[in-house]
Amino acid sequence: MQFWIIQTLNSLALGGLLFLLAAGFSLIFGLMRIANLTHGSLFMIGAYVGVTILRFVPNLWLAALLGGLAVALFGGLLERLILRPLAGNALGQVLVTLGVSFIVADFCLIVWGGDPIPLAAPSYLQKPLILGSIAFPAYRLVVLGIAILTAIALHALIEWTRLGAMIRAGVDDTPMARAVGIPVSRLFTFVFCLGAGLAGAGGVIAGPIMSAYPGLDADMLPLALIVVILGGVGSLLGAFVGSFIIALIYTFGSVLLPDLAYVILFLPMIAVIAYRPRGLFGRQAS
Repeated sequence: MQFWIIQTLNSLALGGLLFLLAAGFSLIFGLMRIANLTHGSLFMIGAYVGVTILRFVPNLWLAALLGGLAVALFGGLLERLILRPLAGNALGQVLVTLGVSFIVADFCLIVWGGDPIPLAAPSYLQKPLILGSIAFPAYRLVVLGIAILTAIALHALIEWTRLGAMIRAGVDDTPMARAVGIPVSRLFTFVFCLGAGLAGAGGVIAGPIMSAYPGLDADMLPLALIVVILGGVGSLLGAFVGSFIIALIYTFGSVLLPDLAYVILFLPMIAVIAYRPRGLFGRQAS
């Protein structure tokens, strides 16, 4: 019983991190109709930027905020200077984002080296939380709480604000949104910055659990892709539910059937593509 409880808690913490990564990815994919293959790199560079910030400001939460803002700025420049001139060329945009991801990976390797760099959790969260006979890292439960609060804030933004209504209109029908005067190009930049910032902050928050290391982008990007496909492109609820489903499958699959972990992980994605192409919560574009 102890094993199942601990692994379930681990999967919830991983699900929280996946949501921070996949929420922005889903909105970018839904609004801009491109698979942003730099998204895993944004997560990784956020972790490395957090490492640098923590050398000067020993506060993880401040590092996450500043790291998220720095990565959001990078994302905005990427969208404006590189992706915007390729508007309408989906293949070109995908190839460019793939190339940028390689550049970012090599840049991180040159600047921070090839060894994993752990980030320390806040001192008041370093002691384990005792749940009966089970000791579990308190920080991982805080990560879960941050993901839930982020989901609530994003839901409020998307569902209850005028900006959110314009984003939903852009996701559902971009040409019609343009026709009624919605500044879709500005929405592209805002959503790209928002998604990049969430990924960057998520990388810093993930640091005490996963560390910053070369290849972190390649480990996280496939998981984000599966979450988006499973939950539905442009669906915040789909990203939230899909993150925890995939985290559960990945955690238990890696422990119980390590040789088949990726087979088990990709099976839900294949089934969704075959029988429900829009995902569990995806909406039909009008």
